[in-house]
Amino acid sequence: MADLTGAAWRKSQRSGNGGNCVEVADNLLAREGRVFVRDSKEPDAGTLAFTRAEWTAFIGGVRDGEFDL
Repeated sequence: MADLTGAAWRKSQRSGNGGNCVEVADNLLAREGRVFVRDSKEPDAGTLAFTRAEWTAFIGGVRDGEFDL
């Protein structure tokens, strides 16, 4: 598991106040090519780790509307 001490976590600018937010840290461990995601309400509950390619594919899907209901 990566040491995320000092990671710069950020929320989406589109996050509301409903409490359903995630935070992303992608700048701390750029050399490892990973992106980390956690629940903003429970930051100590764990993180998900994605490769840079996986994250790029996810963001592309969001932009293309693949997850729209």
